[in-house]
Amino acid sequence: MAPMLERYVSPGKGNGLRATTKIRRGVLVTSAEPVAYCVSNKRAREVCHHCFTRCETLLRCSQCKMARYCNSACQKRAWPGHKTECRCLCSLLPRHPTDSVRLAARLIFTLVSGRCIYRGLDWVFVDLDSMPEQKKEGLSELATMLELYMETEIPDLKQRMTSELPLSCREALSIIAKVTCNCFTISDGELQEIGVGLYPSLSLLNHDCRPNCVMVFNGTELQLRAVQDINPGEELRISYIETLSLTEDRQKQLEEQYHFTCHCQRCSSKEQSIGLLYEQSLMSNSLITSLDWLELLENCSNLLTSAGEEVPDENLYKLKITDMALDASVHLGRWEEALSFGLKTLPSYRLYYPDPHPVHGVQLMRVGKLQHHLGCIDDALESFKEAFKILKLTHGEGHPLIVDLMMKMEECRSEIDLQQPSN
Repeated sequence: MAPMLERYVSPGKGNGLRATTKIRRGVLVTSAEPVAYCVSNKRAREVCHHCFTRCETLLRCSQCKMARYCNSACQKRAWPGHKTECRCLCSLLPRHPTDSVRLAARLIFTLVSGRCIYRGLDWVFVDLDSMPEQKKEGLSELATMLELYMETEIPDLKQRMTSELPLSCREALSIIAKVTCNCFTISDGELQEIGVGLYPSLSLLNHDCRPNCVMVFNGTELQLRAVQDINPGEELRISYIETLSLTEDRQKQLEEQYHFTCHCQRCSSKEQSIGLLYEQSLMSNSLITSLDWLELLENCSNLLTSAGEEVPDENLYKLKITDMALDASVHLGRWEEALSFGLKTLPSYRLYYPDPHPVHGVQLMRVGKLQHHLGCIDDALESFKEAFKILKLTHGEGHPLIVDLMMKMEECRSEIDLQQPSN
């Protein structure tokens, strides 16, 4: 465990992590590599399955047809871990396992091969007895799928798990429960999901809807950074979910996914009464699942028009629809519309993210890129500067996203210099 934090029993929450020294915001508290990880199925064709780099052209495994790599070097480095999994994947073709089954299998392969020490896995506790029956039934189905998936490679799976694994990992159901309740979504620099990973020591972090720490990823490495000043003895907290939601929606998601009711200060403040509530059915029932970007943009625009000025821009449902309109405009190449929607979101992002947060920084960077593309160089530079103030704290100045952002700022400065009349 890193010297800045220690494991302790958090009142009412079980295990937790707390600071052993004063931690300033922006400090890298700790980092960790996963004991097991995999690329998400929906990103399997876009991301290298070893280094998690996005590439337009990837080398495909000739056997399982699923694993892809950015070059032969990554493919070689991945082979010791992939060769066992590869045979299991081949046995399912043309079907593919779910992300959670694939991740659980990778964890078991790592454990039985001796490539992973057991310490930390016993800390990851899941109370199956307190789960709703429907949730347990779903996990049981996944456990059955896991056993079938691994049968080709480890026909005596139950016997080997009993004899070779720690007590808390000797049943497929227990492994699946640990994985589904404690895995982290691995995201790229712009916070797009690209995979899932298991980081046992950091699974001890408890939740808060206004966290004092955030997690970012550099490849598969998880980095935990402070976004508030943290005093010795104070608990380190992250948010398990997207916090840009109403209290009732956040609590519902936490109860369904993590089986607890959040009593943090934000959840107790009744924040939804501050002009945020609208006729929720109008907005929430109209959230669009269409993959047609033009249809999505038209529907979002109609909803925003019908809401009008009566619904403030900081209304969370209105904000989410504005964000969807921004996404659709970008995919359609409607840059002016995209910028207009992006600018409308920024005051709300400032309101909902009073502490430095990657989501706010990335949104500013996104707006800056649109301004730069449209020739609004001075505005773009200001947006990039605002993004930099946030992202240097949440990502650290050596992160690839920060390097890219600094290059963007330098491009803007160079273009502004060229526009200045020479003496």
